[in-house]
Amino acid sequence: MIYLDNAATTQIDKRVLDAMMPYLTTQYGNAGTLYKFGRSAGEAVKQARAQIAEFLNAKPEQILFTSGGSEANSLVFQGLKEYLKSIGKTHILVSAIEHDSVLKAAHSLIKDEFYIEYLPAHSDGKVFAQSVEDAITPKTGLVSVMYVNNETGAVNPIEEIGTICMKCGILFHTDCVQAAGCHPIDVEKIGCDFLSISSHKIHGPKGVGALFAKEKSMLASIIFGGAEQEFGLRGGTENVAGIVGFGMACEISTKSLHEDCIWVSTLKQRFYMALTDALKKNGCAEIVHTNGSSVLSPGKTLNLCLRGIDGQTLLLMLDGKSICISAGSACRSHEAEPSHVLIAMGLTPDEARSSIRISFSRMNTADEIVDAANIIASCIEILASGVEK
Repeated sequence: MIYLDNAATTQIDKRVLDAMMPYLTTQYGNAGTLYKFGRSAGEAVKQARAQIAEFLNAKPEQILFTSGGSEANSLVFQGLKEYLKSIGKTHILVSAIEHDSVLKAAHSLIKDEFYIEYLPAHSDGKVFAQSVEDAITPKTGLVSVMYVNNETGAVNPIEEIGTICMKCGILFHTDCVQAAGCHPIDVEKIGCDFLSISSHKIHGPKGVGALFAKEKSMLASIIFGGAEQEFGLRGGTENVAGIVGFGMACEISTKSLHEDCIWVSTLKQRFYMALTDALKKNGCAEIVHTNGSSVLSPGKTLNLCLRGIDGQTLLLMLDGKSICISAGSACRSHEAEPSHVLIAMGLTPDEARSSIRISFSRMNTADEIVDAANIIASCIEILASGVEK
């Protein structure tokens, strides 16, 4: 198998699994208990919180563990609802290219008399900082713009947006799930109030994520339970093994970020060159068009429009050849609707359905990238010609 859907999830790092195993076997204590067996689990959670804080250049007490990026995003919107209403700030700005978990969390506030305004995306998939500034009103209480788009890999100017929000006294949230592991994340430089990340995008386990909250006092809990768990903001027994794995994944990424970024960016460029070279030989080069992020820009994600080719059909054809790619976000892979991200960028529904996403990780090799490119090119040729082979 050649796995090229690392924007959906990543292979767990062996070092991460090794760190987790004691807490799945012998060290299975509840981190909330007072005896030594439980306290050791609590210490492991504390260490992981510090590892994640270092990864984000934050303080450990600003890190809240969640079940993943989607819950972290929901906690921002639902958790801030009462605070924003109390200060009369019921206008919220979100970009039109956000992950579904942000768009739906924002939409859920309409019934509470919030006004949600969607910031447009440029044809390259980015949100301009000027668009944010132009849309701010005296009633604006929150802006949410992702760092890196999950479908195209387009990188937004979040430091500029953070500066604008600070200048205007507006809370700023950024979803950094896809940026983590490929781009530096520094909450001080970004100037954000809230930031979401997820473990399984950086070679950690699934089912655990985190929310950076600069000031936790603004948030209200959306999961009720123990008053001591996650500073009283998330009830439920801690997922100790998952949290430990997340912490280790962040520690590894902190140390190898520069090398990882160079490697995945190189793989992306090498794949594109191999694919287009193969398609030129087959006379199909004119079919391919890049959506959003430039092939030369840093990052792991490449989104391609293959004119006249159905993306889902190609995906299934490649599955039969043990190559894993995506036709869009994993959260929407079973929906018939075209990608809202690509539509927001100006693509037609047919163009959006003809698009595929290929995403790389540090665990991919150069040889398998070239092999995958050649196989994908041959499948495109078959579909383009309409000949079954």
